[in-house]
Amino acid sequence: MESFIVHVGVGAPLRMSSVDTDQIIPSRYLKSVGRSGFAEGLFAAWRESPDFVLNQPRYANATVLVAGVDFGIGSSREAAVWALQGNGFRVVIAPRFGDIFRTNAAKSGLLAVELAEPVIERLWDYLDAHPGALVTVDLDRCVVLAGEDFQEHFTVDGYVRWQLLNGLDEISTTLVSLDEIEAFESHRPRIKPRVTPN
Repeated sequence: MESFIVHVGVGAPLRMSSVDTDQIIPSRYLKSVGRSGFAEGLFAAWRESPDFVLNQPRYANATVLVAGVDFGIGSSREAAVWALQGNGFRVVIAPRFGDIFRTNAAKSGLLAVELAEPVIERLWDYLDAHPGALVTVDLDRCVVLAGEDFQEHFTVDGYVRWQLLNGLDEISTTLVSLDEIEAFESHRPRIKPRVTPN
């Protein structure tokens, strides 16, 4: 997994609340068994409208999505995260996330940043007034920056922050302790069960 320290990217204002995972990626697109192949289904129903924010040329290269409250509620589909990542998004900023979506995002390297609703409104207004503006998300300092006047600190679970800063998923986090695991296994009595490599 790629480490996340600081990301600078075009911000897209998604002025919608209660966006569930079926709206993020409809079930008819859930045909792949891997993490790829979901990009074309991202917000599929909304993409049919030429007025949809991500259909606007100024947001074509957006990598920071700024959404309303309760983003990612609904079913537990990991493909919602993978569809966002497949479209280039590295960060979603919202006042509140669905718990399972937030967990899936952390496990896949997508940063979910929570900012209060009035702060989101200010950021939406800024992005509307400056289409294509860059948003900086600094996980090291836990701050979001945009333009000259927007600077907001955020909090994130310490363990999730450590994993993202170091580019570690759950397997690579375990492998950080491989020497200790192997040392323990080398002294384990032979009568006890073992996991051996293939």
